[in-house]
Amino acid sequence: MNNYETVFISTPVLSSDEYSKTVKKYTDFLEKNGGKLVSKEDWGIRTLAYPIQKKTSGFYTLIEFQIDGSMIKKMEVEFKRDENIMRFLTVSLDKFAVKYAEGRRARLSGKKTEKTEA
Repeated sequence: MNNYETVFISTPVLSSDEYSKTVKKYTDFLEKNGGKLVSKEDWGIRTLAYPIQKKTSGFYTLIEFQIDGSMIKKMEVEFKRDENIMRFLTVSLDKFAVKYAEGRRARLSGKKTEKTEA
């Protein structure tokens, strides 16, 4: 299984319930297809750099996960079909990016990492 990270932007007209269901749809997709969710971060509503579908803001979500590489294409098809998703980007994480992501999560949770202890 490979490590991946996806950031997607949901339309800002969603209620908090609809937004939660949209995020849950993709975390469930990962688990149903043999993937493992490593972390999920809701970055909240943010202003876009340029309008997308005549909208100037959106809900940003980052999910980090492990899954077989063949499932990425299927997940991206689901993103394209979902009218609540305005944009998405999936990247493969190498061992250095995985280590960096672990440190970032530790900093966000307030824990010390090996790098900060020294």
